[in-house]
This record gives sequence, structure tokens and C-alpha cells, in this order.
Amino acid sequence: MSGQLKEVRDRMKSVRSTQQITKAMKMVSAAKLRRAQDAIVQMRPYANKLEEMLKHILSNVDTDISNVYSRRRRPEKALVVVITSDRGLCGAFNSNIIKAAVKRIDDRYEQVRKNGGLSILCIGKRGYDFFRKRYKDCTIIKDHVQLFSDLSFNNAAKVADAMMQAFIDLEYDAIDVSYGRFKNPATQYAEMVSYLPVPIESKKIRSRRADYIFEPDEEKLLKELIPSILEVQFHKFLLDTSASEHGARMTAMDKATENAEELLRELRIGYNKARQEAITKELSEIVGGAAALEG
Repeated sequence: MSGQLKEVRDRMKSVRSTQQITKAMKMVSAAKLRRAQDAIVQMRPYANKLEEMLKHILSNVDTDISNVYSRRRRPEKALVVVITSDRGLCGAFNSNIIKAAVKRIDDRYEQVRKNGGLSILCIGKRGYDFFRKRYKDCTIIKDHVQLFSDLSFNNAAKVADAMMQAFIDLEYDAIDVSYGRFKNPATQYAEMVSYLPVPIESKKIRSRRADYIFEPDEEKLLKELIPSILEVQFHKFLLDTSASEHGARMTAMDKATENAEELLRELRIGYNKARQEAITKELSEIVGGAAALEG
């Protein structure tokens, strides 16, 4: 019985140690989440308005520069960008982003993959580890795996510029991005978007053609404006994923702490029952021994 009690005590000690770790990780994630949430909340209205403006402009102007970014081609070579976190312990956050990317590949680029024309750009170690092992027939690009170590706009813009140039040079016919969209600290979901070519507005909206006045001239302005908007949009994807990661990890660690507390409660009950049984057995042996001496 003493051996059984020791085993339960050791297990309780292990659970308490794990609970302390999950509490600490929750606090760290909560602190990081505040900064990441502030960044994406401030960025999103600006980025969304620019994205809306970009679609509207490309739907209403007829210049070579606009066609470069919106021209649709039959996809023979495609790039799928997968933005995940570097670390785990954040629930199903990374797996959901990966599932969204896999679904897009299976639904839209299955033939491209069979022909050897599919490339996967991984940002974040979790996504890289998955695709490196399971998609050996694709070109896995790992140049920016550790981009989350410095999420500055300049670093994001360099990646966006490289993708835009590759699209212009016909290295890729389509570029899609899978990332984690942040809603609130408790809710994040995977989102798959078409990055290039830029989606244009529907025919119904396009029928209401806007009469823009460009200053300086249209071509010069669009040459600077369109890449800038696409850079901001890609930076938003990264900030969204960063906030989503910390929110998912905070939620997961909070749940893990609660589960540890519930497990400790069950272990305490079991320990007290076993201890009570041991005491009762010892008392019975003492009473029995005393009765035998009196007899």
C-alpha cells in the first residue's frame, strides 16, 4: 500500500510541475498577444481599405502595369505560401492552416503538382517540417522559414517583392497564401486567399466604371501604388498569423492548466481513499491484535 501511495504522490508532483509550466506559458502568450493584437487591429482597417481600392482600380483602368498583376493564366506553375508558427503547443492552429493549404493543392493544383510545377514557400518551422516530409515531389522553399523572428514591414516587403517579381517573370502563374486569421483571443481560423493574380471586382460592380484622376500620370502612379498595396497585404497576413498563434497558445495553455487542476483533484481523491484504507487496515490489525492478547 505504501508503494501505491508513493506512486500517486509522485504523479501529483509531476502534474503540479506541468501545471506551473502551462501557467507560465499562458502568461507569456498573453503578454505577446497584447502586442500582436494591437499591431493587427491597427493594420487591418488600413490594409482592407487598400485591398478594396486595389481591386477597384484594377477593375477600372486599362494599363499594362495593372494587367501585369491581374492577368490570369492557365496555371502550369504555382506557388502556395504557408504561414505557420515556429513552435507548437497552440492547439489545432498550425494543423488547420496546413489543412487549408493541402485542400487548395488537392482541389486546384493537383495536375500542377503531378507535372512538377508546384512550389511551396514555408514561413514558420511547423509548416516547413510538414511539407518537407510529405511533399517531396514539390519544390519546398525554406529561405524565409524564420521570418517570424523579425516581423518588420521591410522584411515582409522583401518577400512580397520577390513573389511579385516571380509572377511578372512568369515563374509562377498563380500565388496563393494560407495563413491564420485573427478574430479574437479565443477564436482564430485558417484562411486561404489568392494573392496573385489580384482578384478583380465582379462584372456588376465593374459596370459602374469610376472616372479616376491620376496625379502624376496613371502608369507612373500605378507602378508604385500596386506593389505597395500588395506589400501591405502580405504584411497583414503575417501579423494576423502572429496574433492568432499567441491567442491559440494562450487558450490551449489555459485549457491545459484547467485539465491539470481536474487531474490533481481526481488524484487527491484517489490518494485520500487509499490513505484512508491503509489507516483503517492498520487500526483493524491493532484492534485484532489487542483482542487476541486479551483472549
